[in-house]
Parts: sequence; structure tokens; C-alpha cells
Amino acid sequence: MRSPAPIARPTARSLTALREEAEHCRACPLWKNATQTVFGEGRATARIVLIGEQPGDREDLAGKPFVGPAGKLLDRALEQAGVERTQTYVTNAVKHFKFEPRGKRRIHKKPNEHEISVCQQHWLDNELRLIEPDLVIAMGATAARAVFGRATAIGKSRGHIIKGQSLASEIGADVIVTVHPSFLLRVPDEDRDSAFQAFVEDLKLARKYAPA
Repeated sequence: MRSPAPIARPTARSLTALREEAEHCRACPLWKNATQTVFGEGRATARIVLIGEQPGDREDLAGKPFVGPAGKLLDRALEQAGVERTQTYVTNAVKHFKFEPRGKRRIHKKPNEHEISVCQQHWLDNELRLIEPDLVIAMGATAARAVFGRATAIGKSRGHIIKGQSLASEIGADVIVTVHPSFLLRVPDEDRDSAFQAFVEDLKLARKYAPA
């Protein structure tokens, strides 16, 4: 049986309409095993958009981004950085959970270039087009790849605001590149506090974009 043909790129004029279109996305094979599309969430007029890689197991089940362990860590880091998550828009470069079964567990598997590119062109670019944020925070290599349209070294790019970038979505915005919060969950115990504080320092750069 042949897979459904990829849907045409959306032209939705609101995030609500775009979310409804994304619920039926068949543009790449990831929809087949995922529970549901996990679309972005937050303020439609947010000045700050945070972008991660893809939903994890908890997010796939809940249908919301960043609600699992990495999401809780992100919430704590944003609070320490002085940025309210409720004033931002949070999404992922890829909207379906990619995993491989291991016993009863579903283990995260990194999306490939095709999956990143298709999801970027169909959904992420349109989210950014509709929101028109002043600042985009790309968390991790996959998010940076989707934002810039090319591979980006996290270590060399983090720690400062990259001003006035022309993004892959064809909008202009400042960008902060940092690690994905799930990276902090894998750091050895003795280095975890310092890695977390470095993440907080990256997020503090966003404070001037936050509503007063």
C-alpha cells in the first residue's frame, strides 16, 4: 500500500489554522509511529520563540511541547534567567516523535536531514512567519539547523546574541544559540551544576526582549 502523498505547503493565516493543518501532516514518515502531532504552544504575539529538536515520549503522549524532564529543566532555567515561559512561544523543529522501541521503552532517535527540512518548510517556517518574533532561541543542533538552514556549531555560536539574522523562514530576527535542555540531563553529575548555570546565562541574554 502506498503512503499518502505529501500535503501541499500550508498557507494558513493564523496559528490556530496552522495547528489544525499540522494535525493531519503526512509530509514525512514520522507520523506513522507517533501518537500525534505535537505543535507549538504559547503566545501568538510572543517576542521570543524557543525552538527545540522534537517531542519526546511525554510530549508525544500529552500533545504538548516540553512537558517532560527536559521541559521541567527548561522551566527552571527560564525562571532563574528572569524570562516567563508564559510570555514566549515554545515549539520544536520536528513535530512528531522519532524513536526506536527498546523493550517497553521508546528511545529518542535523532531526526535526519530530510525530516528536519520537510518539517521546517511545512510548519516551523510558517510558525515564525505568523508570530514574527524579535528573538529566536535555537536549543540544540537540530533547532539551529532548522533556523539557519545549515549545520551550526553550538559551542562556537552560544554565549551571545546573533543580531539581525535572515532566517531560513525568510523572516529577520535576532538569534541565541544554546544547548538543548536534554543535554543537561546527560551531563556527568559533577559537571551538571556548571552546565545548567551556563544554560541560564545564555537564556539571560533574552531578558531585554521579554515584556516589562
